[in-house]
Amino acid sequence: QVQLVESGGGLVQAGASLSLSCAASMRTFSIYAMGWFRQAPGQEREFVAAIDWTGTNTYYAGSVKGRFTISRDNAKNTVYLQMNSLRPEDTAVYYCARGSRPYTSPDRYEYWGQGTQVTVSS
Repeated sequence: QVQLVESGGGLVQAGASLSLSCAASMRTFSIYAMGWFRQAPGQEREFVAAIDWTGTNTYYAGSVKGRFTISRDNAKNTVYLQMNSLRPEDTAVYYCARGSRPYTSPDRYEYWGQGTQVTVSS
C-alpha cells in the first residue's frame, strides 16, 4: 500500500519561506519520480515541480522557477519543496504525488497525498 503524507504548510506573509515535506510509505520509493502540485479554490490542480528518481533532474513551473526548490532523500523516503519569496498567488493546497516519470500533468501520477494548506497574506 502506498501512502503519501504532506506536512509543513501554514500561514505566512508575502516574502517569507516555507518548507514542505512529503513522507512516503512504500518499499521502492527510490525508483519513482515525485511531483508537487497545487490547487487554489475554484481552480484546476496545477503542476509546481517534479524530480526524477535519482534526484538529478528537476522541473519547475514557470511561476515558481527560481523561488521553489524540489529535492528528495531516498534514504528517508521523503521529498521536499522549499518555497522562498512566497507571494499571495502561491496560496493553495499543495499535494505531492508519485509517478513513473517526472511528468507535468497530474493525470500521469498514480498516488496522491491528502494535501497541506499554504496561505500567503499580502
